Amino acid sequence: MRSAEPAGSGARRAAAPAALAVLCALAAGPLAGCGAGGGRSGFPPPEVQGGDPARGQRLISVYGCSSCHTIPGVQGAEGTVGPPLTAFGRRSYIAGVLQNNAPNLQRWIRDPQGVVPGNAMPDLGVTEEDARDITAYLFTLR
Repeated sequence: MRSAEPAGSGARRAAAPAALAVLCALAAGPLAGCGAGGGRSGFPPPEVQGGDPARGQRLISVYGCSSCHTIPGVQGAEGTVGPPLTAFGRRSYIAGVLQNNAPNLQRWIRDPQGVVPGNAMPDLGVTEEDARDITAYLFTLR
């Protein structure tokens, strides 16, 4: 007995799910970095290897970051010169130019003028260890 379907329609029907999957993947690609989770993968940045968030929280006051930034969890950090660092761990970019991840944030904290010459953030002489701990704290802010 003959089918009521036109010749070749079975092959088209079998290819439709594969084609749909490819189209969905292509459409989702450009949006992958726009999720609320931050970063290009849509997930928050990983915890900082060897970082001490509690120490980083204290160092923020020592280095005077609180005079320019509003930073949750840091007493007196209500500055308005720089951007507020609320929910920093969910952000996708640092200074609008670096992907938000531990190595980039540590680089920014240690050498902001080397990343974006002429920006308002001063070079505060932050050590490598201190930058790691400050980064660890900032990534807890979600």
